[in-house]
Amino acid sequence: MKLTRFLVPIMLMVAMPAMAMTDQQVVAYITAQTAAGKSQSQIGQELLAKGVTPEQIQRIKAQYEKGKGGTGSDTKSTASGNSRLRTSTDQSSSTTKGSKTRGKRKSKNSKSSMLGGFGEVMLLGDVLMLEEDEMMMEDDLLYGLEEEEEDEDKIKIYGHDIFDSRELSFEPNVNMATPQNYRLGPGDEVIIDIWGASEDNLREEISPDGKIVISQLGPVHLNGMTVAEANRYVKNIFAKKYAGVGTDTDINLTLGNIRSIQVDVMGEVKTPGSFRISPFSNVFHAIYNAEGINDIGSLRDIKVMRNGKVVANVDFYDYMFKGKDSGNIRLQEGDVVIVPPYSELVNVEGNAKRPMYYEMKPGESLSKLIEYAGGFAGNAYSDVVKVERLNGSEKMIYTIEKSQYPSYTLRDGDIVTIGEVTDKYSNKVELKGAVNRPGTYAISDNLTSVRQLIEKADGLAEDAYLQRALIYRERPDRSLEIISVNIGDLMNGLTADIKLNRNDVVEIANANTITERGALTIEGYVAVPGQYQYAAGTTVEDLVLQAGGLLEGASTARVEVARRIVDQNATDATTQIAEMFTFGIGDNADDRYKTFSLMPYDVVHIRKSPTYRKQEFVKLDGELLFPGSYALETRNERVSEIVKRSGGLLESAYVKGAYLKRKMSEEQKKKQMESIKNAQKEAQRDIKDTQLLALQQQQDSIQLAKFELEEFYNVGIDLEKALANPGSTYDFVLKDGDQLMVPELQSTVQISGDVLFPNTVTYVPGKKLKYYVEQAGGYSDQAKKSKAFVVYMNGSVAKAKGSTLIEPGCHIIVPTKDKAKFDWSPIFQITSTLGSLATLAATVVALTK
Repeated sequence: MKLTRFLVPIMLMVAMPAMAMTDQQVVAYITAQTAAGKSQSQIGQELLAKGVTPEQIQRIKAQYEKGKGGTGSDTKSTASGNSRLRTSTDQSSSTTKGSKTRGKRKSKNSKSSMLGGFGEVMLLGDVLMLEEDEMMMEDDLLYGLEEEEEDEDKIKIYGHDIFDSRELSFEPNVNMATPQNYRLGPGDEVIIDIWGASEDNLREEISPDGKIVISQLGPVHLNGMTVAEANRYVKNIFAKKYAGVGTDTDINLTLGNIRSIQVDVMGEVKTPGSFRISPFSNVFHAIYNAEGINDIGSLRDIKVMRNGKVVANVDFYDYMFKGKDSGNIRLQEGDVVIVPPYSELVNVEGNAKRPMYYEMKPGESLSKLIEYAGGFAGNAYSDVVKVERLNGSEKMIYTIEKSQYPSYTLRDGDIVTIGEVTDKYSNKVELKGAVNRPGTYAISDNLTSVRQLIEKADGLAEDAYLQRALIYRERPDRSLEIISVNIGDLMNGLTADIKLNRNDVVEIANANTITERGALTIEGYVAVPGQYQYAAGTTVEDLVLQAGGLLEGASTARVEVARRIVDQNATDATTQIAEMFTFGIGDNADDRYKTFSLMPYDVVHIRKSPTYRKQEFVKLDGELLFPGSYALETRNERVSEIVKRSGGLLESAYVKGAYLKRKMSEEQKKKQMESIKNAQKEAQRDIKDTQLLALQQQQDSIQLAKFELEEFYNVGIDLEKALANPGSTYDFVLKDGDQLMVPELQSTVQISGDVLFPNTVTYVPGKKLKYYVEQAGGYSDQAKKSKAFVVYMNGSVAKAKGSTLIEPGCHIIVPTKDKAKFDWSPIFQITSTLGSLATLAATVVALTK
């Protein structure tokens, strides 16, 4: 049974690659399975599972039929009449796992080209064609539905869909004139024509080791040579066989059928991997085989790597907008095409011809973006555009004038909005107010004046205010002027008519509404304070209901109303600003309130009840009988009273070490941060070297940015005296949010700063400063002894002297002489548990001056 009988149906079934098989393995497999009695359909399905492609079957079939009908000559000579058109071995298939989307998109093209390449397959009958057509229609329908669902969720980036087109594959023309710099390689077929005194025609395929074999000459190595180099080389070789080469005999080498090359497409493409393509293929064709750019891929900076070096940078916008493809080079074996993520993506909204997302190169201007977007639409306002930009954690809007377009550079994430032209007309006027047909009218030969305009509107309304009408008119500089006119006299011919200008607005008031009606204002303890429309007869209670009612804590015993003093007949000034009314409402209403009505511009104040106050809490922690949160009973409740309410101190309490933390106000936080900044600036003054100063300033700014002020600051207290003398100055008044901490008795003293061995040692009663400094190895050479200080557990700070009292749990700190090089951050970290870092920092600055 002939092999070709099985190759035809097998080619129709093979569609997707899996594991590669060599041509010899395919032929051997078909022969073995046929001998085993399997049907053509079974063999086709098994080859499909093994990864055999339609192109491979086509090649095997062509080679089988050619070998069967050939002459058997060693040199594969062809008759002069045979076609020299090339056939591509471009497989256009990834050696990596393929994408389902790619398969659906190319299903129609790949199947159509497969069937078109096998004209003889059509002779098998219409059944095969119908089956294939049904498969293609089904695939196309499924792909179209999926594509519509995906497009709805994606942002549209200009140029990204160009690789989705079935009509634009960037596939090279294999029958183009052979480039002289094309380098030959294994799989290429060379055609050697000899004419003149000797004539011959040879067709040879370069072997995997880069050679062709010529009768009587043996192997000729051509791998890696350009076509031009191979021509010269062959002429020299053939001079040994043919006499008169170069004089009576001419020899020319051209390229026949071409090999395929393997390139890698990596980065932000939909299907990265390795692809076998035509050696004439360019960068665009390689990207097409990788299914195009993904959502974050760049079209502006595609790189081609060859032997570890960048040999080309491709900007796809140059091709799409200018037709330039200078960077779109022909690829070679082993090339790597890298598509990086985009650098900048800008969204164009509004009245551009092509509003969508565009990829911009760093430094490209707004005018370039407008060019990419096709320019302004017909109704666009082109003098000004709006740019929305992320600025740290917030957004900012910039208004860009037309003169700035060429110089204004864009950033990633910018949103450019192009507005619409304003609604202005060259012959429009508007009539408003008390007329029978208000609206917009056109200036014409029959309508040029105010009287003609009112007559066109069927005249004045019955309630029109005739003594005064206003005409709003634009000046040449677009500023606004108002022209007043007695409309009654004008309509009766007693006053000259007024000529209309374009964009004039004529407003005629209603006599019933000409009297001013000011708003009512309510402030204080109501749900929605603000202004409300005046209506005759409105009471305070009515206004309170409009404002959403009273808030908790509002006083009904005393409501205040402030009224403007209006005396149109007054001739002398007065010191009185407003007339005041005070009364109760609700259950506290008096007789005056029952007859009191509000007037325009009245301002009503609802006060807070004097007894109303939200609960305030303090927190007690540490060595107390019942620690926890306690509500303050009175405004001036003292610490001795709250300690008593907690059950008193435990025996293990260290009263002298007790400290109080108090919430820091925003104003206090601001002042403490300024103190830290001033300390940094003072330390920087001693640095003379400009480079070191710049480095120090940079480090200080970074540390300051990371530095966070504590919510609480430390208050130095003496709890022992406060408890011993209730009501005294030591017995301080507590505030909302205060935190009292009574620690356990401590038995250590800490020494740090500029000493030889910073240490924590056991507290020894009666020992002075010198003893503890010696326990830390003594002062170092750079120690600033006179500025040493002691931080006690209760948060108080004292200058360290020989007679300074040292208590359990205290911290002795010795600063350095060189302020610029001393880093206080470790000390701040150590002492953070004792109180506010900002408070301590300010104290340290004061002590070290």
